[in-house]
Amino acid sequence: MVLKEPGGSGLLNPKRILLEEVGVFPGAVVADLGCGGSAYFTLQAGRIVGEKGIVYAVDILKEILSNVKVRAQMAGLHNIRTLWSNVEKYGATKIHDNTTDFTLVVNILFQNKHPDAVLKEAVRVTKTGGIVLVVDWKEGRFPLGPSPDHKVPKDRVRDIAEAIGMREKKSFEAGQFHYGLVFEKIV
Repeated sequence: MVLKEPGGSGLLNPKRILLEEVGVFPGAVVADLGCGGSAYFTLQAGRIVGEKGIVYAVDILKEILSNVKVRAQMAGLHNIRTLWSNVEKYGATKIHDNTTDFTLVVNILFQNKHPDAVLKEAVRVTKTGGIVLVVDWKEGRFPLGPSPDHKVPKDRVRDIAEAIGMREKKSFEAGQFHYGLVFEKIV
């Protein structure tokens, strides 16, 4: 995935999505599960939540987390905590249950054999009444992105979410090739 800058002039616009679609606010606690080396959503969340907020950047690759630390330092963001973890393993993120106001699952479901396990971990760390954002690739063939057989359809995400204690608040166009779903944790 190519994003031109953290402001989101590429495929996705993290700032717009976090502010307008999700409602991230100053002082919030955010977890970005599978943050990726560019950490676009992590860095934008760090700017939005400010000094009184915390953003957990979680990834399975240690090199990615090293890169995220450097990017956060260069951006002057001291509220980002990196956590090495496999988000497909329940409880592995080392974030306490019911901790986050917002949990981000952006562009990772298609990479995982068990998207239901990733979403269960997202629900576990999110407070009751908190928000889980899912952004992933739309169905179909595009000039970039994963093959169609690796994509996780929006309706499958909805079914999983409902089964594990989330209620859909809204659906939106996250970008030309991505859908966005916003869920509220209800249990």
